[in-house]
Amino acid sequence: MLNSKELMNYTKDLSILFVEDHNDLRENVTEILSTFFKKVDYAINGEDALKKYKEYYDFYDKKYYDIIISDIRMPRLNGVELVEGIYNINPNQNIIIVSAHDDSKYLLPLINLGIEQFIKKPLDYQAFLKTLLDTARNVILSQKAKLTQQNHNLKRLSDFITFSKENNILIDNNNIVALTKYEILFLQLLSDNIGKIYSNEDITAYYCSFNETLDIVNIRKLVSKLRKKISKNCIDSVYGVGYRLLPHA
Repeated sequence: MLNSKELMNYTKDLSILFVEDHNDLRENVTEILSTFFKKVDYAINGEDALKKYKEYYDFYDKKYYDIIISDIRMPRLNGVELVEGIYNINPNQNIIIVSAHDDSKYLLPLINLGIEQFIKKPLDYQAFLKTLLDTARNVILSQKAKLTQQNHNLKRLSDFITFSKENNILIDNNNIVALTKYEILFLQLLSDNIGKIYSNEDITAYYCSFNETLDIVNIRKLVSKLRKKISKNCIDSVYGVGYRLLPHA
């Protein structure tokens, strides 16, 4: 028997949208979901679900629901049409389909769309929780993989200063430092290989690839301004050679 605490370890910070047109089932399942998930919403049909899906994304600063559970046969967009609509917006959305025995004609189109998780009607509580656990685990693993990738793109310049190559954000003591376009390009280049010396020619060519012009005199001025925003020890000038970001111990 599945331990509810184990499930909550994965779902306590997740959001879910439950799509079901039958009132009693929708109310009962929504109540169950509310004991496990941080945020639970429901929709009464496919059209309502797609509308709420888009609204959630806009309201929560471009974040999608972590999981969607949907019935197949519904008015105003059935389950297949809803999945198509959602995958057109977010191909990586985790979706669980609730299917009855006579829904077989819908199953192949859903499998072809990439649906892997199905729950049979009438709902078996333990099987339902097991499917939720499997899906929630996949969500958490995906989040961790994304975080690892983001951290890989996060360059530490000192104990308190980091530069995100993904978002082009410089953070000093948890405060975002305002950067000009030229300063961002400079940090992008030098953070590609911390410790490597980039010559004036390397730097000039990099700016030229973005249709920007930067001569040697202005490189010096740029470095001087950057050193006022971050520790001057972060950027090393190698006389007669070029510039580098010093490796952080």
